[in-house]
Amino acid sequence: MQCHEVDYEILGDDMQIVEVELDPGEKVIAEAGAMNYMEDEISFEARMGDGSKPDQGLMGKLLDAAKRKITGESIFLTHFTNVGAGKRRVAFAAPYPGRIIALDLRQYMNEVICQKDAFLCAALGTEVSIAFNRRLGAGFFGGEGFILQRLIGDGMAFLHAGGTVIEKELHGETMRIDTGCIVGFTKGISYDIQLAGGLKSMFFAGEGLFLATLSGHGHVWLQSLPFSRLADRVLANAPRAGGKQTGEGSVLGGLGDLFGDR
Repeated sequence: MQCHEVDYEILGDDMQIVEVELDPGEKVIAEAGAMNYMEDEISFEARMGDGSKPDQGLMGKLLDAAKRKITGESIFLTHFTNVGAGKRRVAFAAPYPGRIIALDLRQYMNEVICQKDAFLCAALGTEVSIAFNRRLGAGFFGGEGFILQRLIGDGMAFLHAGGTVIEKELHGETMRIDTGCIVGFTKGISYDIQLAGGLKSMFFAGEGLFLATLSGHGHVWLQSLPFSRLADRVLANAPRAGGKQTGEGSVLGGLGDLFGDR
């Protein structure tokens, strides 16, 4: 199925949203809960499946739903349709600070592999499926396990990444990366996991026991602040969660804790 040709604009800086413009009859699919706002005459419906295979039967839809459940995503995708006579807009935003990556899949051999929570929305016709990593190291220690998401199509797709986004193009080189910092990569890139180094480095360098390795020919997108790292730091510094209070710098901060949440 050929993807719908949608126009878009990315708004904001560190808390970005993508505003998608739909012609009459055009559709965009998105993760459940990603919609930020929409104009009048935009209808939406939760469906099993991405709509890339209109003739797919019930069993096929159930299989796709089961695959999405394995990745930890919602069983349903939301389909937004312009039912009006003129152009209408609908906007999507991610649930935490970061940047939105706009990908014209035609420029990347019609396929991109991404981490399971990176997908935000895409033009109707984009196939959103799962990709199994057959390497045991990546499967057991890669953070994402054996399972990544695969986006296939010839239209626009949008990913979300935490912090700053870095795009690298590999020409046979190998990169070693924190496992949580990988957003996505194209065909031709091989993904595996290696030990971070010697025992001293593994336990005291603060980089974890394993690093991801990406090698081959293609494009790689990285993020500077994975959500898991942000959440860990917030919890570690939350006094009520057992962390240490830092940065208050005054008696008033302590008084606020005494009388807060009452």
